[in-house]
Amino acid sequence: MGKLGVSVYPERSTYEQDAAYLTIAAQNGYQRVFTSLLEIKGDAEQVLANFKAVIAKANDLGMQVMVDINPALFAQLGVAYDDLRFFHALGAWGIRLDLGFTGAEEAQMTRNPYGLKIEVNMSQGTHYIDNIMSYSPNTDNLLGSHNFYPHRFSGLGQAFFDRATALYTRYNLNTAAFVNAQAATFGPWPTQDGLPTLERHRDLPIATQVKHYRLLGTINDVIIGNAYASAAELAAASAAFTAAYPTLTVVAAKEASPLEKELLFANQHHYRGDASEYLLRSTQTRVTYASRDFPAHHTVAIKRGDVLIDNNGYGQYKGETQIALQAMPNDGRVNVVGHVHPDELFLLDELKPWSGFLMTPAK
Repeated sequence: MGKLGVSVYPERSTYEQDAAYLTIAAQNGYQRVFTSLLEIKGDAEQVLANFKAVIAKANDLGMQVMVDINPALFAQLGVAYDDLRFFHALGAWGIRLDLGFTGAEEAQMTRNPYGLKIEVNMSQGTHYIDNIMSYSPNTDNLLGSHNFYPHRFSGLGQAFFDRATALYTRYNLNTAAFVNAQAATFGPWPTQDGLPTLERHRDLPIATQVKHYRLLGTINDVIIGNAYASAAELAAASAAFTAAYPTLTVVAAKEASPLEKELLFANQHHYRGDASEYLLRSTQTRVTYASRDFPAHHTVAIKRGDVLIDNNGYGQYKGETQIALQAMPNDGRVNVVGHVHPDELFLLDELKPWSGFLMTPAK
């Protein structure tokens, strides 16, 4: 099981606000903290004192702080890549290299005497990680994380994200990516339209973003990129991250009967393994409800994402629950009882045959 994380930006907030946020996050099971020290403006001693205080608070809460830096900061602070005591003294769990070195330096950094984690940028899509691996790093201390993207429409596309992530998962390295909190208002820079890794996530509810990463199965740690997520968002992301089964949000049709809603929302569903291109089939409900009556109604044409229950006209299939994977005609034997919420329709691409899932009613 991976870890959930939040982000704080001490230069753009106050210690009291950051400490309160970290406390709520820790209470919701968050274990990682991301913060950014890409440049230091003004009084360096005061800036670093603020960071150290926030990091100390996170450490007191049992959280692990990753500090984002770049090579220019090493020069500004007078820190060498082969002597990381500065970051150890800061209280950091690890350092994230926004921009890397040549590969040899990163490998050497993973063998630092303080056990600091070295996290590298997964969003480049190059064979940078192969170069690091050729220098025999300590992989226990080597992690990867994607970037986040404050500019609307600049976030990663799914195909590129998958290719870039695969470069890291083949080495069994810990991976991380960012999600966007809709209630949050700031990040490390003055302008931001949210801070997701994937562009498709930018305007989605945070739970949906987390569900997507869990279904992909390639990202260990999920971090909220912007501050501050609301208490409701922190709880929703935590529930989605720790859920035993993925949950699809379904908008029930107004025509759906109480019995049909019971089939959808009071049962665990199993994606039948001999998969169809047209239907995601959850067949156990036809066994459990074999003696119940499912009269035909709302037998309209079927669209992708429609939630279906076979009615009495389908004989032995009566009571079977399905989700349409593409448009189909309806010959009158299938009741259209709901629809996967539009925000979550894309999750159907990631559900796998033989997997279990739940459905929950849209609020």
